[in-house]
Formats: sequence, structure tokens, C-alpha cells
Amino acid sequence: MEMKDILGKILNQERLTREETREILIGITREAYPQEQITALLTAIQMRGVTVDELLGFRDGILETGVPAQLDCPCYIDVVGTGGDRKNTFNISTTSCFVIAGAGYKVAKHGNYAATSVSGASNVIAQHGVRFTSDMDTLNRSINEAGIVYLHAQLFAKAMKFVAPIRHALQFPTVFNLLGPLVNPAHPKAQLLGVANLDQMRLYAQVYQRLGIDYGIINSIDGYDEISLTGDFKVATNQYERIFRPADLGMQPARPEELQAGATEAEAAAIFDSVLNNTCLPAQKNIVVANAAFGIQVMEHGQKPIDECVAIARESIDSGAALRTFNKFVEINS
Repeated sequence: MEMKDILGKILNQERLTREETREILIGITREAYPQEQITALLTAIQMRGVTVDELLGFRDGILETGVPAQLDCPCYIDVVGTGGDRKNTFNISTTSCFVIAGAGYKVAKHGNYAATSVSGASNVIAQHGVRFTSDMDTLNRSINEAGIVYLHAQLFAKAMKFVAPIRHALQFPTVFNLLGPLVNPAHPKAQLLGVANLDQMRLYAQVYQRLGIDYGIINSIDGYDEISLTGDFKVATNQYERIFRPADLGMQPARPEELQAGATEAEAAAIFDSVLNNTCLPAQKNIVVANAAFGIQVMEHGQKPIDECVAIARESIDSGAALRTFNKFVEINS
């Protein structure tokens, strides 16, 4: 289908099929369309709103044209946020991943450098001397010996470079902002996803149901794309959908300033280290424990109550297991 026909369908408020958007993405990687047409496409979809099939089709295309990561491990989880909440929080998802791995669960973390904050997952990990790789021997050794592997998005999602200049020029979110959490090249069967609003929660819930994976989607009502403990937060999983208060986890509310990453990558890395070393502020530890707990519950297919999952996550930090996991990870990947 030519781009003029695609744009005509969208302008007529018609929906594209999953196969059509897959073919569009592959066409973009083959440089089959002028940048002006791609710009028009992304703008039109953003104004109309993306559908589940369209999002899945773009996902299919990115994974098909990217580098696969076939891990020698049957079950693992990814913990990730959509980003874009502009809260500049410390690396909560990434820290939670090492807490989950320290508790004995396998993790395949997919991430990138920061877009709207001081420090993204790749920033904080690189601060510790880790070298990103797509070498499968190293990646499999990491998940099997350390319990966690890190997949730097730029080494795997090759399609993203074809739209990067357009996304930068547009300076507003596009469908590609929604795709990051969906294109982990290891195809995890479990995922904990933080979203910045409830519309995204509904969209991703439908996507995960179509993909048939175990999921938890979290949103803090005051706009954080993670469990911030600054107020009530909503959680949607395969088993339930409900609103929690910090007290439901046996925790005190946090203040927004206690979530801040600081002004530099080094400051963000220092907070990351302080959590794993159990020398951080109580609120910082609670926030990581809360997010890790819901990831653990996803891995347990919803069969463990959340208070038990909180205790497991807290013990991962208190026992030093999370720190040992991180140190082993750095040893393997440096």
C-alpha cells in the first residue's frame, strides 16, 4: 500500500490493520517513504489516537527488523516505564530489577539512555563501567549466573534510528514513545510496566491480553509512571484491577523531593548505589521495594499476596542479595 492511501485511510478516521502497520514499519527501515510522509503519518496517528492493532503491528515490524535475543532461560520479567512523566525520578525501575533478581527471579531488563530525565537505565548502568553488548554468550551468562541481563535498546531495535530525526524534530510524543516497553528483543513472558496516565493503562492492558503474557501495569494517580508512594496508585494485572494506598503496603507516604534523581548522572547513580547498599532514605527504599514487590507478584502469576511479595523484596535488600546480584552483573558485563 502506498503512503498516500495509508494517509487517506487515517484522515477518514479508518483504522489500519496489524499487518498494514507492520509493513509500514518495514518500509520505513527500507527507506521507502520520504521523511515528509512519515512525519504526516506519525502526526495523523497521534491526533487520532493509536489502536491496539496498529501498536502491535509497529511492534511486530520493529522486532522483525531488529536483532533477536534468544535467552537460555524459560521465564523472566522486564520492569520498565513508558517515561515522559517529566518527574526526573531516580532509577526506580532499574533498581527494582536488581532487587527482584536478588530475590531469585530472572530478569531481562530492556532500556535506553534518558530522554526526559537526568538518568535512564543505560545511563546508570554505564556509570558503573558496564559495556553494552548483543553477544549472546555474554547475555546468557549474565542471566544464568547473575540472574539478570541488560539489553541496551540501541543494539537491538534497529528500526528506531530511521525515525529518530523525525521524532526529534516533531518534539511531541508519537506512537514510537509507546513502543519502547513492547520491543524487548528477548520477548519476556512477564512484564511490570509503569504508565503516566490511565488511558495508557487501558491501551497496554489490551495489548498484553492480546500477547498472552503475565503483566502488571502501574500508575500513580498524581502522574508518576511508577509506584511513587506520594499518594494512591492503581495496579492492573491479569488477575485484578484496584487502587492501593501506601498504607496498604505498610508504608508511609513519600514526598516528591525524595524521588528526585539529582542534577547529574553521578548523583542518580549514587542514589541507585545507596538503595542497593541499604544506606538510602527510608522513602527511597520503600519506593523500590513497592515496585519490586508488584514485579514479584507478576512472576508468581498473582498467587502470592502483595504483603508477602513486599517482604520478599525487602529481604533482598536487607540480606545484601540485591547488592551481590548487582556486583556479579557488573563483573560479567564489564
